[in-house]
Amino acid sequence: MAPDTRLLPGTLDLLILKAVSLGPLHGYGILVRIGQISGGALLIEQGALYPALFRLVRQGLLKAKWGISENNRRAKFYELTAAGRKHLRQEADDWNRLAAAIASALGTQPEEV
Repeated sequence: MAPDTRLLPGTLDLLILKAVSLGPLHGYGILVRIGQISGGALLIEQGALYPALFRLVRQGLLKAKWGISENNRRAKFYELTAAGRKHLRQEADDWNRLAAAIASALGTQPEEV
């Protein structure tokens, strides 16, 4: 990740689900996609990614199958399950409500209290 950007607990799973919702990806592809969709602000390390992928598969939110990458190498590709799609919608809604509440709180001026 960028030096001044830290993920809050639980946001890595949300970012992975969002990245994979845009199309099936292998592990490294997920890292690249998160970088792309965040405008380069979020760079996830592989050491954090793969345990999260394992956990999301175990929870039934992602499914994995072997395929061939664009480099003609064998790679595990991840796709959202129906449960993963539902979970992504719920978590995104929750995140957006929380972000709006925090933005509102941070924008409050003394005369508004």
